[in-house]
Amino acid sequence: MTAFKAACIQMRSGRDVEANIATAERLVRAAADAGASYALTPEMTNLLERDRAALFTKIACEADDPTLKRLRALARELGIWLHIGSLAIRLGEETVANRGYLITPEGEIAARYDKIHMFDVDLDNGESWRESRTYQPGEISPVVDLPWAKLGMAICYDVRFPQIFRGQAKAGAQVLTVPAAFTRQTGQAHWHVLLRSRAIENGAYVIAAAQGGRHEDRRETFGHSLIVAPWGEVIAEADHDEPGYIMAEIDPAEVDKARTRVPAIANERVFTFQTVAPAQTEPAS
Repeated sequence: MTAFKAACIQMRSGRDVEANIATAERLVRAAADAGASYALTPEMTNLLERDRAALFTKIACEADDPTLKRLRALARELGIWLHIGSLAIRLGEETVANRGYLITPEGEIAARYDKIHMFDVDLDNGESWRESRTYQPGEISPVVDLPWAKLGMAICYDVRFPQIFRGQAKAGAQVLTVPAAFTRQTGQAHWHVLLRSRAIENGAYVIAAAQGGRHEDRRETFGHSLIVAPWGEVIAEADHDEPGYIMAEIDPAEVDKARTRVPAIANERVFTFQTVAPAQTEPAS
């Protein structure tokens, strides 16, 4: 398999779907002009809206979603693989999917991924999130054949569940993806170390396109889109939270080298857990 250039598109999606589409199109075009043959957009490319009622007035089912239509056409026009990190897609009257799409250079949908792990968290700065109240979690973790490498799909909070990425690596994935809208607080503490850890433990590239900055719904996201090499070094980073793109060369041969140097996947063994209670002793008389 040959090397290719991959791009992360960093955005600050707001409440205006059309404006978000325009930003995504502009940045993807710029990355393609710079030589990217694969581009990843962040989680919730089409819309960031915390108000549940407002969210439902702005989203559509997959067949009618304007962002998906436009970005499929853009991939076809540019002749690139376009990975839409995720869109809010209506499933029914009360449910939504946080769904990623991998689009072929012909504009076809090669794979879909619904975020598996819901961000139900109370942070110590007062932020509270309950994704499970609105979003329906997925159950399938896809690994997709690209012309250059096998790619695993995940979204944001999934990065804290390493079993997904190990499973993808064992299924042959050489590139792991984490489009995200990481909160600023958790991003400052954990973003880099989590992404580098997933790369190191699996001997794989990690590509993570992020939302960044203060959004119209008042949330703040961390930005700092990253591309990490299989040995754990950061090979591209947006060291800010502004919209833009980063790019790096992805060489599957580097995956083989890392997995040969430390064959953690090959050395993995099945084991069981055992809880042991200390033996009780009679009290001294």
